[in-house]
Amino acid sequence: MMRQLLVQWPLWIPLCLLAATGVVAASKDLGNGFMDHGVATPVSNHRGIVATKDGEGRNAVLCWLFDHTGGYALLMVDAETGKSESFPMPFPSGGDCPYASILSSANKYYTHFNSYFVEFDPAKRAFTFWEKTAPQMAMSMTEDDQGRIWSVTYPQSGLAVFDPKTRKLKDYGHVYTQNWPQYPRDIATDDAGWVYFGTGSTANQIIIFDPDTGKATALVPEDRRGHGSGVVYREMSGKVYGQTGGADPKWYLLYKGEATSIEPPEKLNLKPYIAGSQGLFHGVFPDGKLLREFDTVERRMVVENPASKESKTLAFDYASEGAHIMGVAVAPDNTICGGTAFPMRFFSFNPKTDTWVNREAYGQWNTVARGKDRFYAGGYGGGFLLEWDPAKPWVDTTVDDKRSNPLFLGKSEPTINRPHDLLVHPDGNTLVLAGTPGYGLTGGGLFFWDRASGKGTILTHTDLIPQHSTMSLVALPGGKLLGGTTTSPGTGGEKKASLAELYILDMASKKIEWHEAVLPEVGEYADLCPGPRGLVYGFAGTTRFFVFDPAKRKVVHQEDTMPVFGPTAYQQGPRIFVQGQRGVTFVLFQKGIARIDPRTFRLRLLVQSPVPVSFGGDYLDGRIYFGSGSHVYSWKVGR
Repeated sequence: MMRQLLVQWPLWIPLCLLAATGVVAASKDLGNGFMDHGVATPVSNHRGIVATKDGEGRNAVLCWLFDHTGGYALLMVDAETGKSESFPMPFPSGGDCPYASILSSANKYYTHFNSYFVEFDPAKRAFTFWEKTAPQMAMSMTEDDQGRIWSVTYPQSGLAVFDPKTRKLKDYGHVYTQNWPQYPRDIATDDAGWVYFGTGSTANQIIIFDPDTGKATALVPEDRRGHGSGVVYREMSGKVYGQTGGADPKWYLLYKGEATSIEPPEKLNLKPYIAGSQGLFHGVFPDGKLLREFDTVERRMVVENPASKESKTLAFDYASEGAHIMGVAVAPDNTICGGTAFPMRFFSFNPKTDTWVNREAYGQWNTVARGKDRFYAGGYGGGFLLEWDPAKPWVDTTVDDKRSNPLFLGKSEPTINRPHDLLVHPDGNTLVLAGTPGYGLTGGGLFFWDRASGKGTILTHTDLIPQHSTMSLVALPGGKLLGGTTTSPGTGGEKKASLAELYILDMASKKIEWHEAVLPEVGEYADLCPGPRGLVYGFAGTTRFFVFDPAKRKVVHQEDTMPVFGPTAYQQGPRIFVQGQRGVTFVLFQKGIARIDPRTFRLRLLVQSPVPVSFGGDYLDGRIYFGSGSHVYSWKVGR
């Protein structure tokens, strides 16, 4: 996160209970057996909030809005009346959204995403500049002493500067490239006009940039770069201070393009900017009033007058396509449950009553799975594991509170930060979480949870297959697991393995008994599913279906599904396969739903979907449930 934030109120915004009781879904019949059950979480998330004033001097709040379609609008709310107006982004979001923004000293609000730099003027109540740049989105922004706005972007340190006086944008392009996506989370300029930014996470670095020549110079020698990020701070003296990351952090005084090694400063008098990451929340209005709360879930804001200590609660409104769904599964109470991202919410749809329940969730529920009488979630960040008992009252999750329901079982960071599969083992006692590691790291592991003992065991990638992460899991007889790996690193990490592998692990010893890259040119085994006669169905990527024989340790059937079926549904926890009654297995493709012939392994498309099937997927009472964007849909099998 940028270290040049103005002293302000906390960056988090409380997300209150959206629905304590069931809300009628009013499911729609789409024909051909398909039903649209509606939006799981009908709200948007903020990506930066600032308290400022409009052209008439009235207090106003500016908020970047983000739903499953991306960053789609700027919301402007009058802080006296709650009257709101949304301004659609003047360029396509491409599913991208703000990760940094800045309110300038001239009261213009800037962000940069989907390769577009953009300016909003609250006085004119309009977007007043936008222009395309090198990819992709700003991770930090700042204002120099001439009033120019600088932006440095993910994934390859693109640098751009906008001059509000000349109305010209200069795009320097990618000034520092690596073979992994970078997170340049800090940028600062000195009073001589030089630019400095810190980047990471695979390996930290500080870049010194001369805007006159366009030359970028890396400060940290390659042999001293460790995991983490470089950080820069603009000081009131006009100079910039830098701190390298890694195991051996160093401090530098940065000025006029020169770097001087120094001892850690006792105190820094930082120059204030109203700037920050996607969590930016600047709550001080120009007249001194305070924005105490701005809640996009409840559509409510609280403004306080510090002089009188009086506060006012105002309602505001906006249009939203709803939050992105991470996946769905059937819970023990026969509801369709899952989580959404941004905001992080839990949802439950009851097909019998056609009602929704939506609640604040602990983190992002990447993976969901049903147990006999419990429902489990594995989440980002931190690779956490939750256990929910739907027969008992919901109690918001607190890590150390055993009364919570869902109950926090444990976490597995940095070994797992972003889960991709959660196996509820047939033994009824063991949970196994798999996924990719923390930011900038390569190689994830497994998190075993023993329900009887209430204890967890973590295996790292070096205990399994070095530089790989486990993407998919299935239980085998005799206490064995079959795992499928991905060569993808953690977010912002460096890919180090070339081919994904299948492996067999003994659960008792926690040792790998066999592993092999059984298919060529495969970087990920996206999903695995039990098949007939001890066989296992699988998908390599989203277009190669295969059948694996664990006893013979060989692939006995494979098929390129792209020409006929196109790609499968896909999500961080994919759930490509759906198991129905009497051993029937279905496959969710983006174009529709297919069935596997258990004898020949041929795939047959049963029906084309009226919407793209984005993610899986579960079976309940003759219907297959899946999602697309923010909606939950279902299809009646065998009609």
